[in-house]
Amino acid sequence: MSRYNSKETEAKWQAIWDQRGSFIATEDPGRPKYYVLEMFPYPSGRLHVGHARNYAIGDMVARYKRARGFNVLHPMGWDAFGLPAENAAIANKVHPADWTYQNIATMRDQLKTLGLAYDWTREIATCAPEYYRHEQKIFLDFLKAGLAYRKESWVNWDPVENTVLANEQVIDGRGWRSGAPVEKRKLNQWVLKITHYADELLDALTKLDRWPDKVRTMQEKWIGKSSGLRFTFDLMDDADKIEVFTTRPDTLFGASFVAVSPNHPLAARLAAGNPDLTAFISECNSIGTSEAAIETAEKLGFDTGLKAIHPFDETRTLPVYVANFVLMEYGTGAIFGCPAHDQRDLDFANKYRLPVLPVVVPEGTDPASFKVGTEAYTGPGVLRNSGFLDGLDVESAKREAIGRIEATGKGEGTTIYRLRDWGVSRQRYWGCPIPVIHCDACGIVPVPEQDLPVELPTDVSFDQPGNPLDHHPTWKHVACPTCSGEARRETDTFDTFFESSWYFARFCSPHETTTAFDRSAADYWLPVDQYIGGVEHAVLHLLYSRFFTRALKDCGYLSVAEPFEGLMTQGMVTHATYKDAQGQWLYPEEVEQRDGVPVRIDGGEPVEIGRLEKMSKSKKNVVGLEHIIDTYGADTMRLLLLSDSPPERDLEWTESGIDGAWRYVARVWRLITEPAVELAPAGSPQPAEISDKGQAARRIVHKTIDGFGDDVEKFRFNKAVARVRELTNALAELDGKGAGEGWVLREGYETLVKLIGPMMPHLGEELWQGLGHAELLTESPWPEADPALVVDESVVVAVQVNGKLRAQLPLPRDAAKEIAEEAALNDANVQRAMEGKPVRKLIYVPNRIVNVVI
Repeated sequence: MSRYNSKETEAKWQAIWDQRGSFIATEDPGRPKYYVLEMFPYPSGRLHVGHARNYAIGDMVARYKRARGFNVLHPMGWDAFGLPAENAAIANKVHPADWTYQNIATMRDQLKTLGLAYDWTREIATCAPEYYRHEQKIFLDFLKAGLAYRKESWVNWDPVENTVLANEQVIDGRGWRSGAPVEKRKLNQWVLKITHYADELLDALTKLDRWPDKVRTMQEKWIGKSSGLRFTFDLMDDADKIEVFTTRPDTLFGASFVAVSPNHPLAARLAAGNPDLTAFISECNSIGTSEAAIETAEKLGFDTGLKAIHPFDETRTLPVYVANFVLMEYGTGAIFGCPAHDQRDLDFANKYRLPVLPVVVPEGTDPASFKVGTEAYTGPGVLRNSGFLDGLDVESAKREAIGRIEATGKGEGTTIYRLRDWGVSRQRYWGCPIPVIHCDACGIVPVPEQDLPVELPTDVSFDQPGNPLDHHPTWKHVACPTCSGEARRETDTFDTFFESSWYFARFCSPHETTTAFDRSAADYWLPVDQYIGGVEHAVLHLLYSRFFTRALKDCGYLSVAEPFEGLMTQGMVTHATYKDAQGQWLYPEEVEQRDGVPVRIDGGEPVEIGRLEKMSKSKKNVVGLEHIIDTYGADTMRLLLLSDSPPERDLEWTESGIDGAWRYVARVWRLITEPAVELAPAGSPQPAEISDKGQAARRIVHKTIDGFGDDVEKFRFNKAVARVRELTNALAELDGKGAGEGWVLREGYETLVKLIGPMMPHLGEELWQGLGHAELLTESPWPEADPALVVDESVVVAVQVNGKLRAQLPLPRDAAKEIAEEAALNDANVQRAMEGKPVRKLIYVPNRIVNVVI
């Protein structure tokens, strides 16, 4: 019995595909296009099997669509700028470019061993000057269009990375890469005007019907459109006013304090003569600017001694605090607190012993007895304790309160957004230089287009903290393009999300030199038909890319507004974690079971097995690609990654799972290379006579074709694999002795090979060749299901007596009314239920039900 040699077979077919340029894509207006793209990787080192899942998914889709006749674009590249390369340079005394390109070479070789149907002629690396020169031109066009600008603002500062972080890059108050507590700093920053498209970005979410609901919801919440009231509080004995925005003007009569951000101008003025307030503000600035950091921090306030006059009752005043939970970047940087109906305000009021007055009471509840304890009431109700608002429901009270304020001239109803403009300045070396020059005489001067790209200097030092570009002795010094006087280059570089916000368009024409991409090529390929990647990018990368596409359209680069028509977010690949007695993490290959007890292979010491977690190099619960491919082959790994669970859910990697996938690969190999009977020659016409067993097998074949295609279109890969396994079982049971069964087996085997082709392409090609075909499986069309064989010849019809199910009868499909009624009335269970009573009425729904009314 021959054994499938995965190593030789996979190397053979990868070489053939490469030699023949099987996956090179060119524009062809005569064919429907399909652009499938997995989020391109950061070249951080070696890949493990956890990384391979989204590539296996993308390749399954790409190969399937190619077989269905689509002109498929499936490219790969590298998101190559970023802090890890700079940190590696510091730690290992190696230049970031050397570290990056070495990792790219390693990872490229690894990806190629997977047999992925990539058009490698389109490979890009975002750290290459031929890529980022176009990025610099795009920025200058954004600047000209008013979509980029410079402003001084409070930013998140990572004290370990020594750079600014976007709010989206601050997780639980810490830097998303360093894990260090984030601080606030005020810096001049380059900013992209993403808020210009806030309404459009929000409204268009409803049309992205091929995106996961959870991703659309996350973006909707991040954009955060809020309607409410903007108005001012007058202050007692102070000429300043405090402007606030609120979405709950109905609760104004329940206000018990006013609070401003630590970075509010009023706070700055008061702190100038108050050391205690200065210290409080400094403490607030140590927790970062993100909402997540502020929400999780203890709610703290500093009583300024000022009093705000209530806008509806000048006899009432409210204490004014500087509070650490008020964001300067949201609304006006000031709020009024209604503790009874906002949990954050309630926690603050309870801490500082401020009044808690309910003004919204559940309908039917006695206002005198309704109290708020430790939990704020945020539900519907009727206004009470609110003067002219008493008796109104919440929405009516909002409208009335806004109208009253507008009548006084102290404010107006308005809409604001949680979304902030995107600060893209980063104080690090390994990024795209921002193409502007600072001149004392001329101000900010764009770098002339003919001088692009502004390239990074290669002779940099990382011996001192901060940005190496600031410390470079010559690079930043340049003549002003306008006056030729002494000037300085911008030493900040772009946030790395800048590169990934447009790379999908560059893939359309990656070798274009005069523009970022050829317009006709972009018009042909975009939008991306199917995008695949982790849900962790729902707000960062995906929202930025949607903004970028709109901005590029407005600047004349593109015709489309949405970059990704379809989005699939795959789950993680998980594995158990292991620790030795000293608490050190261990790799799975360092652990074995001895008498059911996990121990270290090298010494037999006991090992603690932890919970299942996402494969992570830091916890060493990773399984290397090379090990799996050398042992089982890429196809076996791909099969497991596609079959074990729905792709949007996490997948547990186990030895038993990969062993089971390998057994199936070996079984298919034996089944087709060593058939029990002689198969009909390739291309033989269908015989005139086929046995009943043969016809039954053909029905399974064509039902599998039909169901498999539907499963792939709906990303039910695990169900598609299950169908293929069922087909394999059915073909194994056909002995080929009946009339025409040799031809049926030929049809079944060829179908099976075509179906496994997108998931196990090397095995598929080898079997296809073995079945006598000269053309590549990769270049063969998808099998077509015969509609007559997909439809069952018989159906199960339910029989009810007075609405209660009494029988289920197999009947010919589309049986005549008389036949169905006769079969129903003759059934013993139906007759018992009728108890000899006459039939008053018979209702027949073809192929579904017979209802007997007595």
